[in-house]
Amino acid sequence: MQSKEKLVMSYLCKVCNGKKTYLISPNDIASAISKKCVLSVSELDEVMSTLALENYIDFVVSDGKDGYFYCVSLKKKGQTFLQDSKQQKKTLGLLILRSLFLATISFVFGLILRAIFKS
Repeated sequence: MQSKEKLVMSYLCKVCNGKKTYLISPNDIASAISKKCVLSVSELDEVMSTLALENYIDFVVSDGKDGYFYCVSLKKKGQTFLQDSKQQKKTLGLLILRSLFLATISFVFGLILRAIFKS
């Protein structure tokens, strides 16, 4: 999943939390994400289609008098997206800490062996 898709998905998870279906305009999504990246409406359509193909959301495009809207509902995979991403960050952090710990132990062990066999 690319960064634009992650940003859109995290926004949708925050907005659609606890609701079956949520009606949202593409401009709302683009303005909410505008601080981190710039999305055009055509790019947003592609991102929404990709999220639907990856089984995160169901969406239908609905026409209104102010333009068109997305009727979005989160699938099971979409509902757990925020928790899964937090778990991935935690796992990555633990992996980095473990690697640093093992590198430190190896370094100290190497120094001890060098001191023993040098004399």
